[in-house]
Amino acid sequence: MMSRSYTNLLDLASGNFPTVGRERDRKRLPRVMTVPGNILELDDEQASSVTSENPSSLIGDRIIIVANLLPLKAKRRPDNKGWTFSWNEDSLLLRVRDGFPEDMEVLYVGSLPVDVDPIEQDDVANYLLEKFKCVPAFLPPSLLEKYYYGFCKKHLWPLFHYMLPFSSDHGIRFDRSMWEAYVSANKLFSQKVIEIINPEDDFVWIHDYHLMVLPTFLRRRFVRLRMGFFLHSPFPSSELYRSLPVREEILKALLNSDLIGFHTFDYARHFLSCCSRMLGLEYQSKRGYIGLDYYGRTVGIKIMPVGIHMGHIESVLRQADKELQVEELKQQFAGKTVLLGFDDMDIFKGINLKLLAMEHMLKQHTTWQGRAVLVQIANPSRGKGINLDEINREIGESCQRINKELGRPGYEPIVFIHRSLSISERMAYYSIAECVVVTAVRDGMNLTPYEYIVCREGVSGAEPGSDLSGPKKSMLVVSEFIGCSPSLSGAIRVNPWNVESTAEAMYEAISLAEREKELRHEKHYRYVSSHDVAFWSRSFLQDMERTCVDHFRKRCWGIGLGFGFRVVALDPNFRKLSMDEITSTYCRAKSRAILLDYDGTLMPQNSIIKTPSAQVLSLLNTLSGDPKNLVFMVSGRGRDSLSKWFLPCKKLGLSAEHGYFLRWPQVEEWETYGQDSEFGWMHIAEPVMNSYTEATDGSGIERKESALVWHYHDADPVFGFSQAKEMLDHLESVLANEPVAVKSGQFIVEVKPQASILTTDLVSTLGVSKGRVAEKILASMADKGKQADFVLCIGDDRSDEDMFEIIGNAVSSRILSYNTEIFACTVGQKPSKAKYYLDDSSEVVTMLESLADATESPASSDNEPDSPPRRIGRVLQMGYAIVCKTGYFEVKGSGLILIDRTSLASSSAGTSKLYWKDRTQNPRY
Repeated sequence: MMSRSYTNLLDLASGNFPTVGRERDRKRLPRVMTVPGNILELDDEQASSVTSENPSSLIGDRIIIVANLLPLKAKRRPDNKGWTFSWNEDSLLLRVRDGFPEDMEVLYVGSLPVDVDPIEQDDVANYLLEKFKCVPAFLPPSLLEKYYYGFCKKHLWPLFHYMLPFSSDHGIRFDRSMWEAYVSANKLFSQKVIEIINPEDDFVWIHDYHLMVLPTFLRRRFVRLRMGFFLHSPFPSSELYRSLPVREEILKALLNSDLIGFHTFDYARHFLSCCSRMLGLEYQSKRGYIGLDYYGRTVGIKIMPVGIHMGHIESVLRQADKELQVEELKQQFAGKTVLLGFDDMDIFKGINLKLLAMEHMLKQHTTWQGRAVLVQIANPSRGKGINLDEINREIGESCQRINKELGRPGYEPIVFIHRSLSISERMAYYSIAECVVVTAVRDGMNLTPYEYIVCREGVSGAEPGSDLSGPKKSMLVVSEFIGCSPSLSGAIRVNPWNVESTAEAMYEAISLAEREKELRHEKHYRYVSSHDVAFWSRSFLQDMERTCVDHFRKRCWGIGLGFGFRVVALDPNFRKLSMDEITSTYCRAKSRAILLDYDGTLMPQNSIIKTPSAQVLSLLNTLSGDPKNLVFMVSGRGRDSLSKWFLPCKKLGLSAEHGYFLRWPQVEEWETYGQDSEFGWMHIAEPVMNSYTEATDGSGIERKESALVWHYHDADPVFGFSQAKEMLDHLESVLANEPVAVKSGQFIVEVKPQASILTTDLVSTLGVSKGRVAEKILASMADKGKQADFVLCIGDDRSDEDMFEIIGNAVSSRILSYNTEIFACTVGQKPSKAKYYLDDSSEVVTMLESLADATESPASSDNEPDSPPRRIGRVLQMGYAIVCKTGYFEVKGSGLILIDRTSLASSSAGTSKLYWKDRTQNPRY
């Protein structure tokens, strides 16, 4: 019966981790816990725990390797009292430690290949931690059935090998209970990691598709944990992966890792395509490294095929020679040319396709009948695979038919061995095979060719001609659909579905000249021997270190519920704008520059009504009315829209179309912020854009006065991105001699004029941008002797980052002084060049209200007494309510209440009458 803690998905989603195991067991851990709220003091008895004698457990880095299975073999004792454990020498995870520094401690977390009685679990766990540094995760049988044999083997494994459940004969429909079991099992693994982890020092390396949501559970607890994930299976194309009902949950969970590894670029490309299509994330390649920017964190993508352990293979070769296995096989196949296949028995290995190719080869090249033998070794399936009975029957019928038709006394063209072979037996077969044939229709890596190459080389340093020296020649026929294929450039690659071409490849492999076989073998051996498992693990660890280098430099927050959880990483100087700080600084300043974006800053992006509200117009009028202020609206919208919307704000400066048009306060004419007003280039660019628009469904062209913008937000993201890159090159080519700049942005390609930018130092010709507008405004103030000592700049998107960058460098360019107070503020908690942030547009308006309350009115300089009617009379301007110097407003429903030192007034915004009361409470107009 599965415990309640494994089935409560609300707990799983919220990250409430129940305690697994007894408290006394947790106190025996070799390291001091650093989980908040779980600080345990070790007494003398605990200090002499099973790993206390190892000094590296308290100094230096440590790595925790997490996988579905521990690299152990387990066997019940003959007396049925307890277990015997030993290392599984064939396990890849056991060998990865060879690539780590000698002083790095390695711990393993995983399940056992046997079912341990709950009564024995505590003793087994303590024993494994002490003797093997392994932490077992005991999965209840009912959970294991749905987690491993259910979701892993019946959903993920077929899908990742390009098999969809179109019918009951080809897999099962999505089962929500299996997904819940998968989540529960991953949570149990996370609890075992949490029991032993020191998050500030340890690395965590998670392996394979069984644990793809584990990164979310760990990241929820430790936002700065250094964590990597490696997928040992293929990753399907986005067209297949998107059929998975929990597709986004798995993607987001993987992105909580710092580094995600794949065997080949194809697998990585499919993953990146899924991130683009389903999450809108685009990758960047810099200096050979691929990365995804995910809420300020860079998630690295590692492409590195795994290797084999050379020393282990060579030691097995010596053993096989001592056991005389090689000699026995040489006698059995004397006078024959052996082609060898070694595969697990499952639907994706293409064993029957190989048999059919062998049959076709013998029929087409009859001289090889009686001479060529295909030895096919089928390792029994490790799980409850799909259609196993059907595959067995099909292979058996093919073997029987081919041997009957093409065999003769003393000769069988197909030798089929369906049993588990020890590694020494396998090496013996490799030693006598002239060619290895791998025809899997889809496989993650497949190390059979690598092992074969090393066996044919023999033991390094062995005397030529000795028993331990191999023939130093080998041939490979490999499917193009397996992970090792790209790294074996000397192999003959085939499409296994094409039986005829596979047959010809097999014939070519055994017919090549001996010298050609030797050269191909030499090339392969150089690669395999230098790219072994130690090289692979060392390279992955180094990349994980490089990717995590900024972990403790940035400020990190965990946000989101369930599998929507992610970590936002921001610059340490990036903080929320304090209303009190900016207001006090504003009051002290003598010359202020205020630069405001509109869409997404003053107006929410999702608002249907785009015109400014009465409240916004009132605030802008108040701020721009202060003689100490120069206020500009810097927007990407056209000048007609801005002129119409902000007509009541006569003292407000306007910049349209990202700075191409500029209108100074109290000036009717617009300046053109460019070299000239000729737009002949549009007649060149627009036809090009039209051709891409016709070819790209979901794209369109936005025509501005000064620019052309191609949007592809509604297009297929991968195709749209590809078309945008092509268009960018095309436009740069045809517009090379035109005074324009061609730029790409988020789902856009924009063509806009270049501009002559006047700074205090130089005149340069650059593309029009909001940054250049900011530079011109600040330079103009400096030229007039009113150098700004207070700068406020607020925006929300990529175009506003130009303003933040220019303002940040304005001191070095002498536009601003070292004493200038700069408040560059972005909207939303996201990576930015700004130093401050506000959460949304409403907070921006609230902040401007606080500045408006502190703003001096032009009337304050008058000598006449500032009577209540005069103060309240200033409330109406162009039909809107504005803030008075001596009071403040409270909004109640549709009414506006002005609290004043001498009177109480009430008005309805937008009307021409104002009612107020003096101290005598007599109503007046």
